Amino acid sequence: MKTSPILFLLLVGQLFVGCQQPAEQTNATDVADTSLTDSSALSDDELLTLVQKNTFQYFWDGAEPTSGLARERIHLDGDYPQNDQNVVTTGATGFGVMAILVGIERDFISRRQGFERMQKIVNSLEKADRFHGAWPHWLQGETGKVKPFSPKDDGGDLVETAFLVQGLITVREYFRDGNAEEKGLAEKITQLWEGVEWDWYRNGEEVLYWHWSPNHGWAMNFPVMGYNECLIMYVLAAASPTHGVPAEVYHKGWARSGDIAADAEQYDYRIPLEHNGNKGSVGPLFWSHYSYLGLDPRNLKDQYADYWLHNKNHTLIHRAYCIDNPKDYEGYGEEAWGLTSSYSPPPRGYAGHSPNEDLGVISPTAALSSYPYTPEESMKVIRHLYEDLGDKVWGKYGFYDAYSEAHDWYPQRYLGIDQGPIVVMIENGRSGLLWDLFMGAPEVQAGLKKLGFESPAIR
Repeated sequence: MKTSPILFLLLVGQLFVGCQQPAEQTNATDVADTSLTDSSALSDDELLTLVQKNTFQYFWDGAEPTSGLARERIHLDGDYPQNDQNVVTTGATGFGVMAILVGIERDFISRRQGFERMQKIVNSLEKADRFHGAWPHWLQGETGKVKPFSPKDDGGDLVETAFLVQGLITVREYFRDGNAEEKGLAEKITQLWEGVEWDWYRNGEEVLYWHWSPNHGWAMNFPVMGYNECLIMYVLAAASPTHGVPAEVYHKGWARSGDIAADAEQYDYRIPLEHNGNKGSVGPLFWSHYSYLGLDPRNLKDQYADYWLHNKNHTLIHRAYCIDNPKDYEGYGEEAWGLTSSYSPPPRGYAGHSPNEDLGVISPTAALSSYPYTPEESMKVIRHLYEDLGDKVWGKYGFYDAYSEAHDWYPQRYLGIDQGPIVVMIENGRSGLLWDLFMGAPEVQAGLKKLGFESPAIR
């Protein structure tokens, strides 16, 4: 039996219960404003910028200082063990480098500051443990050595690597036509991305496997098939000029030889793809975020779906579900909706929230990172969080990871994989910055054509 991504997350969820000490300031010139402003005086644009600015600081002031990579988590409530404060995560680092580009464009930092941080990050990634070119899920920030995510997950993680490479390619496109130093950084990124052996992770089959370990081989046994957050992995595997995979791997593996197609409908919104483990419904909202930080879903289509329609309807189903509120949780409604994988009240620690797994927890990243799909509806959530809940949910690095009015639970905790999409997707909704950069990469263009995608961004 194949394990769904959400079940896998729940099985390893206890690994997320620990946390780390707050990060110290690292020579930032623009420190986050943790005080609450009278937001009635702020326009929507000004409030969006404030949210982006504070959340960006997670990847700036909050970065692990030796490597510059994104910490797995930062807890400000004093409830943490002492042994993993500098554990970094490769996927969130991919999100974070995109957030740093937003920081440059929004004048939170200078271009030079952003470039120097990128240099540190890329240099660290060059030296870090890799397994057939793929980075592990977690690294020790000071040393670059793998930290096992679970007992047999101590090698390459192709999904997290895809999230990282998505960000690195975006950075490369941003700096590739700059001065000599910036062009040198772009070339280093090209070498890192071309070093990922996507074809190795086929394990000899017409599918991509999530994990490989030098100690346990393919024991994790996780072929990535069917719809979840992993579309970007297949796009990049097809796009690789050095270790590419044929289109059949996408169509037979990811698309299950066409069985990925569905005709589900919920709250009058149609979903054309079968969401793994959520037959007739939808998974957590991060499935419409992580792959689309760089991959532009606007009018993106293949033989299986219109991805803009799919992602917008995915979002609207979550909103409609929370308004319907069949479990009658306190605090749900038009201004408080969105379920995704995040922290949860004890004893769960971490859970994959969705209409099929509703524990009364609102995760701000869900609605905020959906801003491109539902700008007006997401803006209502932002104003409610900031104006009505205030410092219960707002802190040094933006809105905290999750909260529950039903359980009177307001932890002052952050997860890197949830903070990054907030900055990036809000910016994509405002300017399309990251979408335009990533989609402009020639390898990405070639990979999408190879898989049969159509998009106005494909030239």
